[in-house]
Amino acid sequence: MKELIQLYTQIALLRRGPQDLPASMLLLALTVVGYFVVNCIVSTVLPPLPGSWLAQLLVDVAFTFAWYVLLLKLAGRPERFLQTTTAVFGFQAVLSPMLVTSGWLMRRFAQDTLWQFPVTLMGLALLIWVIAVNSHVVKAALEWSSSSSVALVILQTLAGNLLVLALFPTSG
Repeated sequence: MKELIQLYTQIALLRRGPQDLPASMLLLALTVVGYFVVNCIVSTVLPPLPGSWLAQLLVDVAFTFAWYVLLLKLAGRPERFLQTTTAVFGFQAVLSPMLVTSGWLMRRFAQDTLWQFPVTLMGLALLIWVIAVNSHVVKAALEWSSSSSVALVILQTLAGNLLVLALFPTSG
């Protein structure tokens, strides 16, 4: 377990990639469970905010699976699904405490002029980090250029956010 967390951390630091993971359905399932558990723990520790975070988390997991099934099938690389998706959920599990906390802080201090700028800046830095890591994983999986991978990850992020807004219009 410790070795997996270290590997996912190395992926989050752009030192490793999905090719360093075994193609294992069991590992993917355990990683998704880990991602889900980490998000649940962090989300329950923070004071509740409006919105159904649990349902949004389930939509996020389902959307991520669907996105990579379609993407890798359309790119002619369906054999890379297990490693790619495991890497995505793995690095996100490592970064989830910071991401959930950042989102909570941005909503919490949205009207506080003293804290609004530094909290938003931290959230933007985390978003850029996630895009960089995710595009690193996508680039390795698809063997596309960096710019194409970044564009694809930004499209994925926008599509996922639009889906959540469409399904949970009052959670914004």
